[in-house]
Amino acid sequence: MDICSMSALEIGAAIREKKMTVREVTESYLSAIENEDGAYHCYNTVCKEAALARADEVQNGIDEGRYTSPLAGVPVGVKDNICTKGILTTCSSKILENFIPPYDATVVKRLHDAGMVVLGKLNMDEFAMGSTTETSATGVTHNPWNTQHVPGGSSGGAAAAVAADLAPVTLGSDTGGSIRQPASFCGVSGLKPTYGAVSRYGLVAYASSLDQIGPLGHDAKDCAALFSVIAGKDEKDGTSMETPKFDFDAATNGDMQGKKIGIPADYLGEGISPDVKAAIEAAAETYRALGAEVEIFPMPIVKYAIPAYYIIACAEACSNLSRYDGIKYGYSSPNADNLMDTYIKSRSEGFGMEVKRRIMLGNFVLSSGYYDAYYNKALKAKKLIQEAFFDAFEKYDMLLGPVAPTTAPKIGESLSDPLKMYLGDIYTVMINIAGVPSMAIPCGFDAAGMPVGMQLIGKPFCEAEILSAAVGFQNATDFHKKSPKKV
Repeated sequence: MDICSMSALEIGAAIREKKMTVREVTESYLSAIENEDGAYHCYNTVCKEAALARADEVQNGIDEGRYTSPLAGVPVGVKDNICTKGILTTCSSKILENFIPPYDATVVKRLHDAGMVVLGKLNMDEFAMGSTTETSATGVTHNPWNTQHVPGGSSGGAAAAVAADLAPVTLGSDTGGSIRQPASFCGVSGLKPTYGAVSRYGLVAYASSLDQIGPLGHDAKDCAALFSVIAGKDEKDGTSMETPKFDFDAATNGDMQGKKIGIPADYLGEGISPDVKAAIEAAAETYRALGAEVEIFPMPIVKYAIPAYYIIACAEACSNLSRYDGIKYGYSSPNADNLMDTYIKSRSEGFGMEVKRRIMLGNFVLSSGYYDAYYNKALKAKKLIQEAFFDAFEKYDMLLGPVAPTTAPKIGESLSDPLKMYLGDIYTVMINIAGVPSMAIPCGFDAAGMPVGMQLIGKPFCEAEILSAAVGFQNATDFHKKSPKKV
């Protein structure tokens, strides 16, 4: 039995049934990472000794009845912007190259409480700013389907690790599509939860009003299982919400009979590749065959999504990143002669070009004379986008659309044209602006054999509903069962 090709829930069940031990599972993944990650660069840090010691502790806990989660004993990879006590957390940036947090993020603590084993920290775009995982200071992550292509971003390492069977499930973060877009490019499943459904305590902030941590896995059931572990109110995060207990059974029943699904017409217009459009239309037919009613409706507010998102995100980013001054922690320039030099040179040498670009844009839109012209208008557009979603949910149970207008581009294509990279987020950023949940799952392949992903967008805190719809689609298709090693 190839352990690394199993789903997370299959691994958890096999451990409970004593068909394999937690150490055997952990060793299998550590061996795969050692032998194969050189081709992909999914991981920034691998915690070999700590993971093996943890595996033995978890096995004892399972045997004694202390760990009862369906994911007890299952390994997990964690994006490198989520704090892990005693383990490097670099955000793939030179400015945090030596930062070892003294505490765990709430989601990491919940992984431990469930008996999961952290394998290591996953590569990402620097400070989650990018759509390709090419802005990482530690090097580019390669798409396991074709290593000449990007895996998407910013959670490219998290998606690529699942696709390459180097982790059964991973945690990523999503500010404007950073879980869903790499999930789409790598042919895996990923959930961006409702804003407030998962604690952000211990997540290194990019844009605080947009960031959310979420799961990636081979299929929707694995994502549902990991979401059930990390979701819930946290007193350490004032934006986290008290919600009803997540119903795993409801989230995995797959029943689509009588559901109403809307497809924004503006998601299928200019700019979308024919292969992606065809895959979305075929997915709509699959849902009709499952008993759902699917129709296309106008949503013209889509055209304001990109400018509103980048103004808001960059404004918040320039504020959040002001703490990296070369004084308190992280990189401090050895070339500085005085305090002002320390500030300027540490930031100039420590931040990469994309981060600097967004800091500059953020400072510009917040500056005197431009605040009303840009930032205030973006906030008004945010309100209109939220209202457009709520209006749509008056008529539809959920929305369906593509994750990205194209499949994964080749390495180097996007960074040469940053505006083109930003426009590639057109279908994902609105969901973060509105604060609603969205589930990305594979739904086809383009002519070159690269994965195509679709997303299901739900009402606030209705993760179970869109997860169930994803399960229904995956019960009727086999796109999620394909992998770079099986084609």
